[in-house]
Amino acid sequence: TRIPPPVYALCTAALSGLLNQYAPALRWVPAPWNKAGWVLMVLGMGLDLYSILIFIRSRTTVNPMQPNRASRLVISGVYRMSRNPMYLGMVLLLSGWAWLLGSPIGLLAVWLFARVLVIVQIDPEEIALRDRFGESYVQYCRCVNRWIGRKGRPAADQHETELSR
Repeated sequence: TRIPPPVYALCTAALSGLLNQYAPALRWVPAPWNKAGWVLMVLGMGLDLYSILIFIRSRTTVNPMQPNRASRLVISGVYRMSRNPMYLGMVLLLSGWAWLLGSPIGLLAVWLFARVLVIVQIDPEEIALRDRFGESYVQYCRCVNRWIGRKGRPAADQHETELSR
């Protein structure tokens, strides 16, 4: 892919802001309830930072533009519950922003962001990781959902050890 996912996220945030500014009648979460958006934003940012830290500790690339340079398949920490916690963090961050603005249209922009991200980033990334890690990645995909949640029984400790080599 040519455009980094954070750029898509910034464009989505800007679109939500513009929609909020030019269509204020569409606001549906009044103050002070809109402040709950900060909670989602902090959770999203925390999830992003924690996910990046796991990659750094695993000594593999954090660059989503070059998944073929991944040196390890990371399946520990939050990656036990989501194959894409960094992208999930962006969705939470953008959802919090839309809530803070009080805009249901902003939530529609978040949905659009997630759909575009799947098409332009996640699908190609999954192909590259499958090519790079083979059956280990396929097994991981069978156990962990793309966005959040486990699909079946947790992978055996021995299997996880093999994957992190």
